[in-house]
Formats: sequence, structure tokens, C-alpha cells
Amino acid sequence: MARRGSRKPLLVVLAASVVAGLAILGLRPDGGDVTRDAKPAAQLSLIVDGALGARFAGEMIAQKQGFLPSSISLLADPDDPDFVASVAREHAIGVTSSQKFLLAAWRGIPVTAFGASLIDTSTVIFTLESSGLRRPADLAGKRVGYRKGSDGDVIFDAMMAQLGLPRSQIEKVPGRDTFEALQKGEVDAIIAAVDQEPRPSDPGYVRLNVIKPQEYAIHVPGLVYFARSDLVHDRPSAVAQVLEGLIKGWQFVYSDYARSVPVLVGFDPRNLNPDRVRFELQQQRSLVLPTGGRIADYDESRWRTLRDILIFAKLGEETVPLTQSVNYQLLRDVYRRTPDLGAPGAWNGEN
Repeated sequence: MARRGSRKPLLVVLAASVVAGLAILGLRPDGGDVTRDAKPAAQLSLIVDGALGARFAGEMIAQKQGFLPSSISLLADPDDPDFVASVAREHAIGVTSSQKFLLAAWRGIPVTAFGASLIDTSTVIFTLESSGLRRPADLAGKRVGYRKGSDGDVIFDAMMAQLGLPRSQIEKVPGRDTFEALQKGEVDAIIAAVDQEPRPSDPGYVRLNVIKPQEYAIHVPGLVYFARSDLVHDRPSAVAQVLEGLIKGWQFVYSDYARSVPVLVGFDPRNLNPDRVRFELQQQRSLVLPTGGRIADYDESRWRTLRDILIFAKLGEETVPLTQSVNYQLLRDVYRRTPDLGAPGAWNGEN
């Protein structure tokens, strides 16, 4: 929930730091070596940008429970540095961070986002409870561990700019974004994803404070569903069918952990611990379905905020307008065609 006060809107704060004269073009550049769609429908894949686990629980359940067409295969690709372009070349459907998606679109990869699994950022800032660091302002003069080039790094800087807190007063320490570094006192805070938080039952657990950018008016899409633009345009029914299955998958995940967790663990019993999977699902639950929201839904304001943040960080220029890279209608059509998906009884919500 955003805090109220005298702060300027994010767009005004960030725009003051953006170099004037950014060219906003109305046409999408060519996609380089991304070829035209020649792949038959039977070979359509759903590829996730990371290792299988709680973060991709909806996709995993949708595939395992038969909510997706039988022709759809689920693949994990955690180490591809050019994930968005690879998905486009494969004529597949992908799941990645909104930041990675939008920067790729600005580089000329012809892709369109059409929904989100995590509809808000999972980035948080952890501090030790004993440190007394509970607000962004408390981090002035402190050391913050982060992973260079990460989405969290960009979100953190945007939050500090939104609050008018001088970035120069914070020492950011690359490669020290682990809880071990935090506990050893190598840093005073770390930027990480909310689902990385240790469980209270873990050995050596210490109490933590959590600073959430969402509480300071930083709302951007988290993980988004996307595909090559001509796939979304030419085969909307096929893409909509996948999206409907994904929504059902997330409903199944959160309707009953006793059913969903064993199915998820079954994907990789050696590396997926049932208690850990359940804990991570609980940590990200509000990102999948916040109060009053719908699964996979996002709004234009979050994409505008992300655009402003990326320009502020000088990571790219908006060579493709949001109206060309983000599709809202496909999701609306899915919910209109299958109204039961959004009905109060579609999922129980609490476990």
C-alpha cells in the first residue's frame, strides 16, 4: 500500500533526471536474426526464465494437471543471457521479468506481453531486526549488498529517488546480496526477492525486517508472460488457451497446498523440499493475487512506472511504445469468455 505524503509523483521525480530529447518512435525495429513463425502449433513450448520451483508453480501445475493443451511442453532455461530473443526465435511462450522483457523489446525483439504470473515486483530489502533499520531513510550511510545488473538493483534506486533520498549516502556492495553476508555484518542490508527469505525453522535463523518498495509507491509488473508478436497476433486463440490454463494452474496452487505442493515437488524431488516450497508460495502469494485483483492481470500504470524507472536508470530508450509491446485485451477476453475464472468461488485463496 503506497504511503501518502508530500512526495512528488514518480513520473515527475524520475523525469527530472532523464536526459532530454529521448526519441520515442512509433515503429518497431527489425528483430535481427529472429525469424518468421514457421513452427507448427503442435510444437509450441512454454519456457520459464529460471529453475523450476515455487516461482513458476502456476506453470508447473498447469502442465502437470492438464490445464494446458497436450501439445504444450514446459521447459526451464535458467542460464540464457538473451532469454527473450531465444523465446522469440523458438516461437514459444516465455515467462521472465518485466524489466528483461521491456529492455529486449526496446532493442528490437518483436515480442508482446499479455499477462503476468507475479503482478508486482518481488524485490524487497532485508535487514536484521536487531539493526533497527526499518525504513528506506534508515539506510543512509549504510552498506547495501546487491547483485550487479539485477532487477532489484534498479528497483532499489528508483525507490530511493522516489523518496528524495540521496543515493550518494549509500554504499552499495556488489556480490554481497546473501543472508550470510548480512549475518556476518559485511553489509547492513541486502536487496533480494521476497521468496528468498530464510524460514524461521532454518538453522541459524535470525529475525529480519523487510522493506517493501510497494509500500513506497513503486509498483511494476513482476514476472510476465510474453511471446513473439506475430504469434500473439496470428494465433490469439492458441495463446488465450495457454493463458487460461495458467490461470487455472495458479488457482490450483493456492486452493490447497496439501494437493499442490506434492505435485510441485514431484518435478524435482531431490532439489525441491516440500516445506520450503510451501513457505515460498506463502511469501509470494500477494504477488500472484493481491486483494481485489485477478490472477495474471496487470494495469497500464505499472508498465508506465517501469518505463520511467528504466529510462531514469539510463538502461534504454523507449523505441517501442507500451501500446505496441503490451497487450491487455487478450487477458480481458479470457476472463470474459470464461467468467468463472474470476468468480469468488474459483479458488479458496487461504490455506
